[in-house]
Amino acid sequence: MAKCFYCDKSLKFGIKISHSHRRSNRTFKPNLRQVKAIIKGTPQRIKVCSRCLRSNKVTRV
Repeated sequence: MAKCFYCDKSLKFGIKISHSHRRSNRTFKPNLRQVKAIIKGTPQRIKVCSRCLRSNKVTRV
């Protein structure tokens, strides 16, 4: 599932507009990375967005 472990950032929906102004649906996916982090004292593989990695919310192994 495309969801950040810390901030719950997930899939968003919007509308794509072409040059001729025709509209169609599109999706915005979060920039997720699979990292090995320490959670409750044990190392686990989790999916974290790059914003949480950059702001040091993750303690990596």
